[in-house]
Amino acid sequence: MKSYLPLIIGMALVTYLPRLIPLIALNNRKINKKVEDFLSLIPYTSLSILIIRGILTSGDGMMVATIAGIGAAGLLSYIKGNLVLSVLSGILLSFIVLNIPL
Repeated sequence: MKSYLPLIIGMALVTYLPRLIPLIALNNRKINKKVEDFLSLIPYTSLSILIIRGILTSGDGMMVATIAGIGAAGLLSYIKGNLVLSVLSGILLSFIVLNIPL
């Protein structure tokens, strides 16, 4: 049986280096306001991509729960602006809708 240690070390480097390089390169530099605004939108964009993918791949029985969860997450995100609260509320409402006996 081959050793998995080189594979694990390689995967760790590939994961860690993209996080480390910008930290070192931009350590004492001032970032442009437009670039900072753009970078602040990345978590919301990533979440949107995952949500849309989930909608497109959801089964027929999950469509109502998916739409309810997205509605709750979108509304709370618009009102509060809190990403974690929005995601948790969407998950909770989807769970409740899925477990309601019809």
